[in-house]
Amino acid sequence: MQAAAPYDEADVIFHGGEIVTVAADSRESDPRPEAVVVKDGVIVHVGDYQEAVSRWQGPRTQVRDLAGRALLPGFIDAHGHLGGIGLQATLANLLAAPDGDVTDIASLQAKLRAWAKTPVGAFSQWIIGFGYDDAMLAEGLHPTREDLDEVSTTRPVLAIHQSFHLGAVNSLGLKKLGYTRDTDDPAGGVIRRRPDGEPDGVLEETAFTPASEKATAGLPLTALAALFSKGVTSAASFGFTTVQEGGATLKNLKALRDAAALVPFKIDVVAYARADEATASLEEDPVGASQEYHRGVRAAGVKMYLDGSPQGRTAWLTEPYQERPTGTPEGYRGYPTIDDPKVVLDQVCTAYARGWQVLAHVNGDAAIDQFVEAVGAATEEAGPGDRRTVAIHAQTAREDQIEAFARLGVIPSFFSMHTYYWGDWYRKTVLGEERAANISPARWAVDRQMIYTSHHDAPVALPNSIAILSSQVTRRTRTDQVVLGPEQCVSALDAVKSITIHAAHQYFEQDRKGSIEVGKLADLVILSANPLTIAPDEIKDITVAETIKQGTTIHSATTAAVSSEDREPGLAVPTDYQWHGCC
Repeated sequence: MQAAAPYDEADVIFHGGEIVTVAADSRESDPRPEAVVVKDGVIVHVGDYQEAVSRWQGPRTQVRDLAGRALLPGFIDAHGHLGGIGLQATLANLLAAPDGDVTDIASLQAKLRAWAKTPVGAFSQWIIGFGYDDAMLAEGLHPTREDLDEVSTTRPVLAIHQSFHLGAVNSLGLKKLGYTRDTDDPAGGVIRRRPDGEPDGVLEETAFTPASEKATAGLPLTALAALFSKGVTSAASFGFTTVQEGGATLKNLKALRDAAALVPFKIDVVAYARADEATASLEEDPVGASQEYHRGVRAAGVKMYLDGSPQGRTAWLTEPYQERPTGTPEGYRGYPTIDDPKVVLDQVCTAYARGWQVLAHVNGDAAIDQFVEAVGAATEEAGPGDRRTVAIHAQTAREDQIEAFARLGVIPSFFSMHTYYWGDWYRKTVLGEERAANISPARWAVDRQMIYTSHHDAPVALPNSIAILSSQVTRRTRTDQVVLGPEQCVSALDAVKSITIHAAHQYFEQDRKGSIEVGKLADLVILSANPLTIAPDEIKDITVAETIKQGTTIHSATTAAVSSEDREPGLAVPTDYQWHGCC
């Protein structure tokens, strides 16, 4: 009988860098392990390097010297839109610096004209761009129908605001939508108008949604089919090993599963169906929620939409905006997406009864009040339970609302990058200095020892993990470079936990993801530097060197992560897939 080998041969041994385990009880002062060993996609050793080599190194074991770089758990997207990330990479880039170079209406027009001549743009029914921000345009205004008529009068044109809650169309676009001076504003939306009552081209919320649906449905089928694959590639390049498709229509949820059935996703995708559609469905189980992934995809629950965008000044507040948009009445506070609180309560109760996790888009504190009331009533009806309900964005959450979250077991997931991208806009236009200082109030959650997460909400922002970290630690604004509410800054470790172990907890996956511990999946990311040990203002300069999913590299900064012959999921997705906006 042959003697057993003195070792179990591992696939990879990582050493020679700063290993940040991010265990739930970890502290910044904790000693760093010397090595991490991976076998069959699972972490089997965290600790001494010599023990790792003697116990796990065999002839086929790859020994990886990190060369001083940092090894962290793979990042987990607490809220975003996979198809939207792909859409972001497909449309004309109307973003301002540092993610683009649009500075005024003229440069916006030039980007749209150029995109219209690209292979995708030339075959698209609409000319479409994404990401303009009126706060960053020299004119300080949204483009109008006349501005977009200068791009084209023979094709409909849509310029999508960076919030994805507003947009502007040209005259032909208005005609395609059937919007005239006689068209009433839809519930939960606004058609902005000129003094003569004619639409000026700018559309808010539910008035904007049909424009985004019609425009994106008119993209070439090859572009629609590639949205998922582009989303996967982009997310992986920022270190994400788990992403979200947040707020999918039932049709798109099926398309996501169909894509995975053809080619498994290389990163895990957690999907949430639109709550209004899912709770009204006559199907026995329209969501199919599960804790298990099937070929890289699982549905977890539903997403509700209760208000709009603070930067677009459509979020629902309890106090008036600092400066109200043109044409709105004195004391304007935005507006709810759902007027009737009974409808909100019914959506939450239905989800709880069917075992669906609930995510709710709530930016304004009035919308948060509406949600807290519904969650409280639904919890009383359903009884106690570990539901991990999530308040998405929670930009203007008051301290008493954070306390209500703690009492009800609601996890706040902050869009922390608002402090960078729109901090100055909040200070001067949206909320004023005092209220703006407390947007994305993560410190209030930390002080109460709550679990909170942070997200990128792509395509509203790039799926930039490093920006998520930097924005929480420094809260430095984009233009004026001021620290917005320094009392709300958190430590680098808290920031890292918000996109690793805490995000895993949000997904009920903390036992298999989110930290570097024995028995967990080898979902890892290699960074150019350790965010816990460098100066806070240097975190923004960290780069993602490599992203590893269950021991396999899916992105490398030095080599092509995906060859031209390596087909990503989505390339053969059913052609009825349609991106549905509202982030």
